[in-house]
Amino acid sequence: MSWHGILALWCGVFGAVALVGYGRSLAGVTKAQRTVRVTGRIERVREPRNGSSQRDGIAVVVRFRDPSTGEEFVVTNDGETGDRITTAWVGREVGVRYPPGRPHAFRFANDLQAGRRGLGWPNSAVFLIYVGLVVVAAIDWGWPWALVAVCGPLAVLTAFHLPGERQRTRGRLDTLAAATPVPGRVIAVLKTVETDEDGDLRSSRTPVVAFTTHEGAAVTAYYPSGLPDNAVLYGQDVTVHYSPTDPADFTPDLAAERRSGQGNLGCAVAALVVTGAAAVAGVVLLLSSAG
Repeated sequence: MSWHGILALWCGVFGAVALVGYGRSLAGVTKAQRTVRVTGRIERVREPRNGSSQRDGIAVVVRFRDPSTGEEFVVTNDGETGDRITTAWVGREVGVRYPPGRPHAFRFANDLQAGRRGLGWPNSAVFLIYVGLVVVAAIDWGWPWALVAVCGPLAVLTAFHLPGERQRTRGRLDTLAAATPVPGRVIAVLKTVETDEDGDLRSSRTPVVAFTTHEGAAVTAYYPSGLPDNAVLYGQDVTVHYSPTDPADFTPDLAAERRSGQGNLGCAVAALVVTGAAAVAGVVLLLSSAG
């Protein structure tokens, strides 16, 4: 079978998957659309034990109401219960989702809006169709087409999102810096030992910070990811900066948070430069070969 035959089969299979997926979404019958999504509230928070695993999240008791029956359920996050809860305080709202009529099969969700339309599979199918077209175009017309087709859209997407992401990062850091800090304490250091692909043991650690907001909420949370934590010790006192509108947005190291934000923006700018340059190089090569 020729490359064009393989491409036709590839596009046909994934095109059918995309059409079925989009059709089901328009009809409102996807699993994600039928899933019941409600908001629960944390009623109790249990302090993590120092040295325990970080995989389980912070142990909480959550109450939610089934909208179809009005019945209330009180559940915990022991075992496999969906997204891990890494920041908790009494009264915090927590997303809960479950199949219709089966509230006991609940799963916690950090974002109830994510995946509501069930478009994951059809969108993936469209992406694979595009990949197939790029591969065949590169084979038939030369590899510069791959540079243009891959790096061009990436550069456009990066350029589109970069200003907004820069503004959001600056606004968040300004909010954290403007809020009055509160004292906190490292109440546990969680550890996990895993085996990598080579069979070697690899360990990771996650400090757990506790602090009380000016509004009276006693917050227990994992140390923010992306910040250096090697020097964070069990029992250490820290100063916490948090957003007054959402205590889950906090940092015990404002300077490191600022450096991390600048580093992320720097990586985005570098990606824009590299992908843009590659796309331009592809266009130049195509024009030179055509001439």
